[in-house]
Amino acid sequence: MAIPDDILAADAAGRIPNGVSLEYLAESRDSSAIVGIIFMICFTGLLMILRLYARAFIVKKIGLDDALAVLTLMLYIAFVVLSVILINLGSGRHIEYIQYVLPLPTVRDTEVLDFIAHIVYTTALFLCRLSGLAFYFRLSARSTKLHMSIIIAAPLLLAAYIPQLFLLIFHCKPVTGLWPYEWQVEPKTYKCYTWGLVYSVNSGLSLACDMLMFVIPAALIKGLHVSIEKKIKLSFVMFPGVLVIVISAIRVWLVAEGQWRSDGSWAYNPMMCVESAEIAATLVALSVPALKPVFGNLFAHLTEYTSSHTRSRSTKLHSLGHSKTIGSGAVSSNRDSKRLLNWSKIGKDDYEMMPSEVSVSRDVRGGSRGSDHSGGEENRKHGSRSPGIRVTNEVDISREQERDVGIEKPGCRES
Repeated sequence: MAIPDDILAADAAGRIPNGVSLEYLAESRDSSAIVGIIFMICFTGLLMILRLYARAFIVKKIGLDDALAVLTLMLYIAFVVLSVILINLGSGRHIEYIQYVLPLPTVRDTEVLDFIAHIVYTTALFLCRLSGLAFYFRLSARSTKLHMSIIIAAPLLLAAYIPQLFLLIFHCKPVTGLWPYEWQVEPKTYKCYTWGLVYSVNSGLSLACDMLMFVIPAALIKGLHVSIEKKIKLSFVMFPGVLVIVISAIRVWLVAEGQWRSDGSWAYNPMMCVESAEIAATLVALSVPALKPVFGNLFAHLTEYTSSHTRSRSTKLHSLGHSKTIGSGAVSSNRDSKRLLNWSKIGKDDYEMMPSEVSVSRDVRGGSRGSDHSGGEENRKHGSRSPGIRVTNEVDISREQERDVGIEKPGCRES
């Protein structure tokens, strides 16, 4: 292993004590940490570009959640830049390297930059969670307990953010950006909370907020009156949220490692990677539903294949008296699908978390309308399907519009 010049210079100056090998001081995980952080910001940036393209040019509607996500991305970029600078300065090396090799002015610089980076990190997560609340607020039905819960969640997130911010700013008395080590000589005497205590509290609050952000979409999906299969499909949207909770829990563990281990700085690089991943995963989790317009053609082809395959199988069973069974089942399926459609289109958003298509058959209402009864019987005698009305995810059907497109509830008369 080649020994870097700064270590050789420190050894020549007699700053490295006996028993600390030069090879140990030369150990570094800086390159892998920087590569991981840059990969995450590039992947997240690409996903955000696709999200903004879908919202601006396909849906043609930019919401509050999109604006907050863009602001989060800007802060995330700033955090990544600070993280790379800190790693290059040696913040993630062995504690002996920081104490014996790094010049004291450089140590001070790393402490101040770390102080700034974590204010940016905490603020970015707060704005990203607000973006998620704005997204869920648009999806939730009005005048419901869940809708009110989302409104209440906003001040709860703020109540968690303010202590995090204050702990960072006022971690020392007098106020400073430094995190002085015991061996670090300063012109002023600071009384400070330990780095691990401040970050442990902040990490615990962050984990609680991530769990809160996971509960809301889980409640949205659980409250839907749709089949288990549809709920499972919608639950895929929640998987990035589960990943965020796992990442946040790992950060708590790394903070504990950094504070209560003698070589705590060795856990710094992994912690910066985890913090970067937490912002990235939160942005990804909130951007996945907005990508459906971009990949809408693929979803449509898959749905068309599934629908045609299902129709061919049901036609073979037509002679077994399926009219009554399918009629009642279609009413239930139509009702559930319309509830899913209404849930996913609050705020006239035509794409996010919607079923690929909802077919409304005249057979559903033919049995209860006198004007269509004879036609329905004739169609069944000839073994043919009645013409239907297909409602795709580009059409917003509300109660006021049902009469205009000819969708009537059972028992209504045709004008």
